[in-house]
Amino acid sequence: MKKSWMLWMAIACSTTVTLQSCATSTPQAEAPAAGDATTETATASDETGTLVIRANGENFVRQGFVSKDGWEISFENLYVTLANITAYQTDPPFDAEAGTELKAVQEVTVAEPQTVDLAAGDETAEPIQVAKLDAPAGRYNALSWKMVNAPSGSAAGHTLMLVGTAAKDGQTVKFTMRLDEELAFVCGDFVGDERKGILEGGKNADLEATFHFDHLFGDADAPMEDDLNQGALGFEPFAAIAQNGTVDVTSADLQSQLTSEQYTQLLEILPSLGHVGEGHCEETTLS
Repeated sequence: MKKSWMLWMAIACSTTVTLQSCATSTPQAEAPAAGDATTETATASDETGTLVIRANGENFVRQGFVSKDGWEISFENLYVTLANITAYQTDPPFDAEAGTELKAVQEVTVAEPQTVDLAAGDETAEPIQVAKLDAPAGRYNALSWKMVNAPSGSAAGHTLMLVGTAAKDGQTVKFTMRLDEELAFVCGDFVGDERKGILEGGKNADLEATFHFDHLFGDADAPMEDDLNQGALGFEPFAAIAQNGTVDVTSADLQSQLTSEQYTQLLEILPSLGHVGEGHCEETTLS
């Protein structure tokens, strides 16, 4: 009887060990750490949602502002033409200032050129919708686009077209500036008061290409010693080439009518226009 009991115990223990071994042979998925962007972006999803790409000239464009040299600037239109707009889920997260390679695990693209008027609407208006597309769910933490010459419409043949009025000390200058320089921006995560680009299945999420035109004209509300104003042209160089109260110029006109230093400064400013909110971008075309 004693031998039978010992044999039964041996069989039971052997069975227990076998079951435990089977249970641990399949590793359990580790829960992602809160806020771990790398883990979030690397997770594949079969779900889809709607990704809305927007372009934003900020309140400087919609409300008007005062340049660093005291010109009150208001825009009637500010056309920009974007192409090859691509939203990425990247792993690791892409840093445009680090000089590292963008490694996408998922991407969606709007290839056809889209011309938008950044000055449309008032200060309460939503940033302009450029495109809406179905996209796999996930964390879109990088965005790239090209600024190209508009194929048609009011801005045809130009990447940027700025139309408006500037006033100072009783003088008024109407301006139309048509710029031809093509640029390409690649940017990391949106930086702002709210997170963007987090797309859940069956829901909507926004991404935004942001344009900082205060980099061109400066901002009277910022200190003059601020880097923004130190690098900006202001409006005075453009007012100085006005004829009968009007500036109507192309890039070629600006090259011939501005001083060489002013035109070089303009070319240095253009790559700094593109942002994602306050997040920085790398410009890869204009040298």
